[in-house]
Amino acid sequence: MEWKRFLSIPVFSVFLLMGFVYFITVFIFIEDWAGLQSSPGTLNAMIFTFMASLCLFSFVVCVLTEPGYVPSPYVPDVEGAAVPLHQEPHNKSSQLRQCDKCCTYKPPRAHHCRICRRCVLRMDHHCLWINNCVGYWNYKAFVILVLYATIASIYSSVMIISCAFQKNWNFSGRVPMKIFFAVSGAMMVGLSITFGTLLGFHIYLISCNMTTIENYEGIRAAWLARKSGHSYRHPFNLSVYKNITSVLGPNILKWLCPTALSHLKDGMSYPTAHDS
Repeated sequence: MEWKRFLSIPVFSVFLLMGFVYFITVFIFIEDWAGLQSSPGTLNAMIFTFMASLCLFSFVVCVLTEPGYVPSPYVPDVEGAAVPLHQEPHNKSSQLRQCDKCCTYKPPRAHHCRICRRCVLRMDHHCLWINNCVGYWNYKAFVILVLYATIASIYSSVMIISCAFQKNWNFSGRVPMKIFFAVSGAMMVGLSITFGTLLGFHIYLISCNMTTIENYEGIRAAWLARKSGHSYRHPFNLSVYKNITSVLGPNILKWLCPTALSHLKDGMSYPTAHDS
């Protein structure tokens, strides 16, 4: 069933973009800059091939990995009071969160996805480019994918700029080549900025133990708290180190592996600052 997610125009477009970027970087710019037969050319081609492989692997993991769905027989632990009441100010009993569309209870941090038509555990957002929700079980793979894509885009941009600077450009002739260099450079710099911005945003979210949805909800909650003369703190924000390890895992050697998920539990409950 998961393989059907590849039957999507956005997913197919990502594969085409990866192939195009890899081809122009290795077989055009690195070849033109140093030559693939030379030691610098071979080394740079191997490095970029390794980065492209990591991007491709992480992308496939994001597409195939289920984000984690709320099981239909889920019943919240009312006596546990796992979620502080200030998480959702408009709900008098925030641990009893019910989905109006699924007509069932949902655990803390779960949200209903209108596209998947199911409640997703620790839902971050629905990503069109992976044709899948980003949730509890594939959020780490998504962040690692953005990290590898950022590094690869910057690396490709450096190769294009290096190749352009070594050329003796003149104002006559070879206009199509100049246009190709300008378009390729602008595309890669744009991708680098886009992925870098997205990576920085999710690094901030991880350090605060928030999802994209919780970030926007927190902005409104902080505004309401200031309006009433109170201060707001995200209930799941423990400490920077605990927040990072809750997503990437306690073993730093496995942080960059998108499939290292042994630290994850069931996604039904989460420690809060209120508990400690």
